[in-house]
Amino acid sequence: MEDLAEKWNSLSLSEKEKTNFVLQRDQQTVEFMLVVQFLTPRFLNMEIMARTFKQLWRSTNGFKICNQKDHRVLFVFDNLGDVDRILKNQPWSFDKYLVMLQRCNSEIPVRDLVFKTTLFWVQVHDIPVRFMKRSVAEEICDKIGEVQKSMGAVDEEGGNFIRVRVLVDISLPLCRGRLITLVGGRKIWISFKYERLPNFCFWCGRLNHSDKECELWMESKGTLKPE
Repeated sequence: MEDLAEKWNSLSLSEKEKTNFVLQRDQQTVEFMLVVQFLTPRFLNMEIMARTFKQLWRSTNGFKICNQKDHRVLFVFDNLGDVDRILKNQPWSFDKYLVMLQRCNSEIPVRDLVFKTTLFWVQVHDIPVRFMKRSVAEEICDKIGEVQKSMGAVDEEGGNFIRVRVLVDISLPLCRGRLITLVGGRKIWISFKYERLPNFCFWCGRLNHSDKECELWMESKGTLKPE
């Protein structure tokens, strides 16, 4: 935003262009909006996408959509509860790829929004029985991202785990687990399982691109152009 301000200052504006116009609060829409970034590398069919999320989200009075290009779509709701529920139940996916969401800030153009993090429920497995506490699981997960909250759960196969809500940076490789040291000095592996995990790059473990868009993949195929 500072770079943009500097560019504006360097321009020579006409009298009409530099006449200031102040947006007032009462000019804002009363609707509630989400900006959604689709990470699928394929063409985004708006009709199919809208039909899919109408079934998934089951919003009170539906929603309107506006294509913002570059796989970015504005969803408009008339019910704040729908927006809160949709954000609370992240992550979402479409075409098996991650879908990222942000509330629409009226002061920032949609094209300038940065999508970097998404909420995941992470199952923390193999914690020793005497240490099966939420506080322990949350501390173990602090290397994944920003811990939000946690709740106890039982694996369907009978093995205990603790679920932790974590804000994950999708530009970093997914953390598969963590090596911890017990009181006596023995080291054990604590594994992480991400609930509703969409497609991710098997080459580098990141969520923000597909396998064929990965620099490691292109390098292995000899298709990565030198800088």
